Amino acid sequence: MATTRASNRFHGLLAATAMGVYLLLLVGATTALTDATAACAAWPACGDGFSLPTTTDGWVAFGHRLAAVLVGLLSVATLVAAWRSDSSRRVKAAVTVAAALYPVQAGMGAFVATAGTSQLLSTVHLVVGMGIFGGLLVALAWTLEEVTGDPTDRPAEGLSMDEPLADDGERPPIPTDPVARAKATAWAYFRLMKPRLMWLLCLVASAAMALAGTVSSGLTPQVMVATLGGGVLSIGASGTFNHVLERDIDRRMQRTSDRPLAVDLVPVRNAIAFGLALTAISVGLFASVNWLAAILGLVAIAFYSVIYTLVLKPNTVQNTVIGGAAGALPALIGWVAVTGDIGLGGLVLASVIFMWTPAHFYNLALAYKDDYARGGFPMMPVVRGETETRKHIVWWLGATLITAAGLAIMDALGVVYLVTSLALGGLFLYFVVRLHYEQDDTAAFRAFHASNAYLGMLLLAIVVDTLAV
Repeated sequence: MATTRASNRFHGLLAATAMGVYLLLLVGATTALTDATAACAAWPACGDGFSLPTTTDGWVAFGHRLAAVLVGLLSVATLVAAWRSDSSRRVKAAVTVAAALYPVQAGMGAFVATAGTSQLLSTVHLVVGMGIFGGLLVALAWTLEEVTGDPTDRPAEGLSMDEPLADDGERPPIPTDPVARAKATAWAYFRLMKPRLMWLLCLVASAAMALAGTVSSGLTPQVMVATLGGGVLSIGASGTFNHVLERDIDRRMQRTSDRPLAVDLVPVRNAIAFGLALTAISVGLFASVNWLAAILGLVAIAFYSVIYTLVLKPNTVQNTVIGGAAGALPALIGWVAVTGDIGLGGLVLASVIFMWTPAHFYNLALAYKDDYARGGFPMMPVVRGETETRKHIVWWLGATLITAAGLAIMDALGVVYLVTSLALGGLFLYFVVRLHYEQDDTAAFRAFHASNAYLGMLLLAIVVDTLAV
């Protein structure tokens, strides 16, 4: 029991230090701090080096330095705790490297404050900060695996992904009354479009358009309506084709056995025609904005419907990772709709979505592990076990946060984005750490919903920072 409490404290210390470094990383990546540095161009304080700030910008810079001291103390405490614990060598090595890099990072910060900065130094400063944060997250993932993992956690022997499984599920009854049947059919067509995905992917496109609007004058109400309308219909087309192609597998799985094609409520021929109509209208709306947006919209539909559904999902454990490109494409579409080309801001935002997807979806895969195995899908927990999956969630979460910090370099993003990134990122990490200890469906769903909250609020913060602040 004492060992468990000590492990909990060490994990908490690791997570707190990592998020402290992340705070410094976010603040350092914003242009607001660059402006504030000029107002406090001495070290360790302002004026002659020992005077308190006299302006708001000066207090921002001075506050950043105080936070750096506190995080430095946390880093030392984490290093001591690591070497006093029974953690593996790799955990101690990762914490040691992070702690050794910290004074280097602080030294560069002092140099920037007193001698000014350059593009090269700013880049190195940011990269070193990302390295410290990444090292702490890697150490956290490894130590959680060592303490909470099950070495025997492997897929059951004899489970074959190619072996057909019996369809023993019961079909929900189809209404016979004409009015009830019509209502059920209308609802079925709506469900084919996977409406639950629409809000988040449309928010991705909205954030991309808002971000692009800071570097281009192409953000108009007409562009927003056409892009979001095309986005909704492209998601609907992708979802419809996915229903068509997976209808037989859907009958095997409990969570999908009541889908419209699985219960024969919608004929396959009608569903295909519906999907093609949605595709045509969607591409037409994108084309009314520009042809590059239309091409990307068509690529998004084809990628999800064919590449992900037919090639990746049933054949590789990396389906979720590579398939993250489908969710990242709306960021590129939103950016292209406003600017007419693929720019750095759109690529970085798309990278955030790409990194976030495994950290998000692996939680759902844990909750529905048996169902995915019954469907024959090689999801991470089915193929490599739950322990490995939980570790990968921490890694991909770390990659998401690092990429999101890179996005903070954009001039348009400021305090709202910074606070949201830190608060919701910390909340996401908290529920992921809880998942390692609780290891049940409830914990997996908590982490899943926390991932949705993190990305949703992050995207809203981008919109607020760029359009309202």
